[in-house]
Amino acid sequence: MSGTRTEEIQRLSEQVLMPNYRRAPVAFARGEGVRLFDLEGRVYLDFVGGIAVSALGHAHPRLTAAIQAQAARLLHVSNLYLIPEQVRLARWLTARSGLDRAFFCNSGAEANEAAIKLARRWAHAQGGGRHEILVAEGAFHGRTLAALAATPVAKYQEGFAPLPTGFRAVPFNDPGALADAVGEQTCAILLEPVQGESGVRPATPEFLAAARRLADAHGLLLIFDEVQTGIGRTGALFAFQAYGITPDVITLAMGLGGGVPIGAVLARAEVAEVLQPGTHGSTFGGNPLACAAALAVVEAVEQDGLAARAATTGVALAEGLRELGRRVGGITTVRGRGLLVAADLDREAAPVVDGCRDHGLLVNGVQPRTLRFAPPLIVREEEVREALAILGEVLAPPAEGGEG
Repeated sequence: MSGTRTEEIQRLSEQVLMPNYRRAPVAFARGEGVRLFDLEGRVYLDFVGGIAVSALGHAHPRLTAAIQAQAARLLHVSNLYLIPEQVRLARWLTARSGLDRAFFCNSGAEANEAAIKLARRWAHAQGGGRHEILVAEGAFHGRTLAALAATPVAKYQEGFAPLPTGFRAVPFNDPGALADAVGEQTCAILLEPVQGESGVRPATPEFLAAARRLADAHGLLLIFDEVQTGIGRTGALFAFQAYGITPDVITLAMGLGGGVPIGAVLARAEVAEVLQPGTHGSTFGGNPLACAAALAVVEAVEQDGLAARAATTGVALAEGLRELGRRVGGITTVRGRGLLVAADLDREAAPVVDGCRDHGLLVNGVQPRTLRFAPPLIVREEEVREALAILGEVLAPPAEGGEG
């Protein structure tokens, strides 16, 4: 084998994997807490968190033990049978969300797909043929065809026409435009409380309050996509709780399983009732392993106070980024909720991402000039300071006389 182990993995990846990902030239052997270790033993602070997935960090003892114990008992039986682990997780989620019923799948896109089907089926049960779902410009709801149709961003949709119809986009955070868009065919409003992929853009309280009022006034379902924001990420267990608004349906995924694939849809009982046997399903969804892992994650988040910790540590991260911008330059705007934070730059993000990785920090360029930070919820303030110091080195202009 020639070259490093990472170089060999990169060469083989290019031979056997489809080229739909732009992968960084690094491969990891193991993780511990907020740190990852590559195949050559280099250490990295992980402020990507598997794209807001690794809520408990890497190799968390509680999650590891839950997975090991469940794998030793039972991995999968299918939804032809009762699944005790699924019931326990559903009871936990419904009790804390204020919603009544749960459906489990394998990803955020699947959760949103299920929510779209639920809205259409619910409208069908009401009669009148309503089917249109209002979505917000800049949203990202997934890459299945229906979820993609609900994602009104040209770069994601290009080349996949014809997409399913029945979605109308309105400007994000514009209550008036949302009200104007409601029509005779509208059955639901689908929104992210914080838009993640467009650069961590929180909804205003006025926008979500308007969505709730419109849904109530016109008999629509209000669906919140909490795939990225749920399970403590924004400083509350669910992002909607900070707004004082309860939706009719929410979707979850990323942080729910701590790295084990699982998605969920939570809904009011009378809405959930329309999904009778044969209307929707998932072969792997909610299997014993995934549900045991997710239950370990949510219990740790609650018992260890990780949502509140995300709120305080997130403030330290956001304030540190603003101070770094004032002192070093390069950062123009900082936004976020809890440990979902974005920093707009005065330069292209890609070289900054590469420079941070070279210095042992993993961050994500979510937009051409925007960095996203979504570290594990267990991150400590000293690790935040360490990450900020690395970012400062990368952003700082070269010393006079030094090499550029």
